[in-house]
Amino acid sequence: MKFLLTAVNAKYIHSNPAVYSLRGFVEEKKRAHVEIAEYTINHRLEDILGDIYRQKPDVVAFSCYIWNWEMIQDIILELNKILPEVPIWLGGPEVSFDAPQILERFPMVTGIMVGEGEQTFCELLEYYVNQGTSQKGLLNLQDIPGLVLHSGATAEREMTRLSEIPFLYHDMAPFENRIIYYESSRGCPYRCSYCLSSIDKKLRLRDIEIVKKELQFFLEQKVPQVKFVDRTFNCDHNHAMAIWQYITDNDNGVTNFHFEISADILRADEIELLGKMRPGLVQLEIGVQTTNPQTLKEIRRNMDLEKLETNVAKIHEGGNIHQHLDLIAGLPYEDYESFKNSFNRVYRMKPQQLQLGFLKVLKGSYMHEKAEDYGLVYRSKPPYEVLYTNWLTYGDVLRLKKIEEMVELYYNSNQFTHTLPILEQAFESPFMLFEKLADFYEEKGYFVSSPARAYRYQVLLDFAVEKDASQEDLYKESLTYDMYLRENLKSRPGFAADLTARKDEIRSFYKAEEESRTYLPSYGQYDSKQLSKMTHLEVFRYPVWDSNVEADGQTYYVLFDYRERSPLTGEARTVLVELPG
Repeated sequence: MKFLLTAVNAKYIHSNPAVYSLRGFVEEKKRAHVEIAEYTINHRLEDILGDIYRQKPDVVAFSCYIWNWEMIQDIILELNKILPEVPIWLGGPEVSFDAPQILERFPMVTGIMVGEGEQTFCELLEYYVNQGTSQKGLLNLQDIPGLVLHSGATAEREMTRLSEIPFLYHDMAPFENRIIYYESSRGCPYRCSYCLSSIDKKLRLRDIEIVKKELQFFLEQKVPQVKFVDRTFNCDHNHAMAIWQYITDNDNGVTNFHFEISADILRADEIELLGKMRPGLVQLEIGVQTTNPQTLKEIRRNMDLEKLETNVAKIHEGGNIHQHLDLIAGLPYEDYESFKNSFNRVYRMKPQQLQLGFLKVLKGSYMHEKAEDYGLVYRSKPPYEVLYTNWLTYGDVLRLKKIEEMVELYYNSNQFTHTLPILEQAFESPFMLFEKLADFYEEKGYFVSSPARAYRYQVLLDFAVEKDASQEDLYKESLTYDMYLRENLKSRPGFAADLTARKDEIRSFYKAEEESRTYLPSYGQYDSKQLSKMTHLEVFRYPVWDSNVEADGQTYYVLFDYRERSPLTGEARTVLVELPG
């Protein structure tokens, strides 16, 4: 008997902890009956169907989320045609809250596992293994808690003790180029109305000694990234400190750990420990969502904004932690002007990434219950994203979508880290900068025909000069600096200064460096010609790397060293140099 647990992930690099957790919870002697099949939403439907068919499963179950539900619906409709005798089961948050309606729409589905599925799956597996045998056990689906069947729902399933779940990834390979999702807690003490974690009111922690052993496995395997799916990782201080201390003490120099935290509850010792970590060891995702006090109260989100700002600033000072701050458009009582204020306040916290998300009205959430009261209209299909509310028109949403794209291209790309601060000074606020940039893109038709990555520098220059032509030379130099920070260009950008007259100076610098290794000690025995190809020397009239970028009559020579890059941004090491003579 083969029970095929099927996951359809958003990307190849993702893992699906749900299917691994279900299989891991099965007693070892029955685990041979369980196999896992992972696909992505980018696979062709016929390829997935063909692969499932070739595996000859006796039962198939799908893990359902907002990102894969559309595709899974198509799969089960066709799968029933080619394997009509094979029972189909569903599970996951996308099908747990309206299970009877889903069964009505899809009569070929045998049933749905609702809520936490580990123990439910074990008993369901036992049911199928025992079918047609004389073994005693659960012989009726109605006897298994945690199911919704065409005949109705069975008894409610108790929550699983997290420490009882075995380690999920012992036999998963390869780990190269994969993001591993890991769970050290379930539930959340907060009650945010848009989040499904607010339903699970009991916070459960995995035993810390078990967690340490599993983290050590990831470290030994040199997994590129381990992403903790704990909803508020630092809600238990001792648990968070123990994990952060362990990965600090056992850092392998490779693995990155991602945590979703509440920054306003960080304690001084947590911030101190974070400040000691290797740059790139951890990254923090911090959900701000809004800075509107009325909105925060309505969505039941208790947050000390001043403390959050202070703690984000303290972490930023360390220069070693990637911070990702989130905002959500479409929340109650937040109109366009209010969202603008939220954006400006969060932008000034200087995160490495600022994500503009749009409210997703999830089944089972309190936001779903209150949608009518808020005039909250959202898409009928996943991801159930907001269209408009009593406070935000559909036109506002469309406008914010375009601004979001500008933020992604020009802020979150980290390609314009020196140009944007200069350009911001020409606008009343950071939000207005991206708002006007979106208008510029619209006028030029760039939303239809998106500029290539390298050409975005020229587009930003055109926009900046249109706004303030008097600073054209400054913008050209800041863009030149930003561009060479990222990559050692084979061809010089059109807006960069002509260095033809300085060729002899540059050649003399590399000849002297070949002899002295004053600025490039790690380049061994490379000769001057090789050094000039592996690094870049640029000439500036403005100190664009400084907060004061006024031209002072000096000429600056900046060496870009591409062998040494920031683990946070990927930017090359830079050093101001003096030319010989």
